[in-house]
Amino acid sequence: MAKVNPEFATEIKKYGAHDFNACFNCGNCTATCSLSDNTNSFPRKLVRYSVLGLESEIEASLDPWLCYYCGECSTTCPREANPGELMMSLRRWLTAKYDWTGLSGLLYKYLPFTISAFLATALAVILFAFSKSFEIETIMHFGHQFEMWAIISVFTIILIPNLARMWWFVILKPKIKVKFLTYVKGMQELFTHMFTQKRTLGCDDSQSRWLIHLIIVFGYLSLLFTTVVLDWFGTSSLFIILLGYAESIVLFTLTFIFVRGRIKKNKELNKFSQPSDWLFVIWLFLMAFSAFLVRIFIDLDLIETNLWLYLFHLTILVQWAVLIVPFGKWTHFLYRSFAMYFEKIKQTA
Repeated sequence: MAKVNPEFATEIKKYGAHDFNACFNCGNCTATCSLSDNTNSFPRKLVRYSVLGLESEIEASLDPWLCYYCGECSTTCPREANPGELMMSLRRWLTAKYDWTGLSGLLYKYLPFTISAFLATALAVILFAFSKSFEIETIMHFGHQFEMWAIISVFTIILIPNLARMWWFVILKPKIKVKFLTYVKGMQELFTHMFTQKRTLGCDDSQSRWLIHLIIVFGYLSLLFTTVVLDWFGTSSLFIILLGYAESIVLFTLTFIFVRGRIKKNKELNKFSQPSDWLFVIWLFLMAFSAFLVRIFIDLDLIETNLWLYLFHLTILVQWAVLIVPFGKWTHFLYRSFAMYFEKIKQTA
């Protein structure tokens, strides 16, 4: 028997949902959505679940992750119930449910907490630099070590347990019996969606958006590899230096386009922007752009007299690594990929 939470509508609005209670179940959203078929009334089913407060049903659902928010459902809604924005809010809510630390929910729901967390990390960077007497080589060495250990720690301590919780809600708790071989065979689906995000191509506005997302994903991952593994800031290899420049330019150029789109609100998906949306795209831009400037200052032998620039970059990097990656919108990249994987497993099972 489904458990009803009468406070769910109030709770989900804290994650950005708007007037989804205005829905009178006309079905326009389902008629326009490419995800809807004979067995899945998408997104109307999730709208009804939200109105009724069927929290356990939403908790076990992968539907919010399957949506890439083309905006058709919201633009055709005669009641302006914004079902597309509800899907976004449900993804934030699910992120908070998966997160064993509880920090995702706090960062999503309370802006003062978010601001305080970002200020605290900035202060920590400044205090660390002070403790090292603002010695540039020591601080830059720490920055490089921090990147490596942050990746390992965030995935081991936070993201892997959260993925296990997602698995529990979606597969184990509903008692879906899955053979081990099914998990193995489904891995192809996981990596395909993780690196190509090909599901975007099912949306009507897909081609250019899919290509930009694909370039950003590979740009981010390649810049991460170049900075962490190839030690972009410490290398003297011309090839690595030029590679890092190219990757950072591509990344901050495309993220600037995303920021401009949110400012102009030129698409339905940009109509309502939550703090997490702004933080993700602006910090990704700042991380790439500040890294680009740091490398220029290194090449011009100016970095030692301009430590402030590296401290700014390090602050952005720390905030990205300890706040946005484990608890913010970055996790959507990971959870969405696993949602495609779990969906394939459920279909096979």
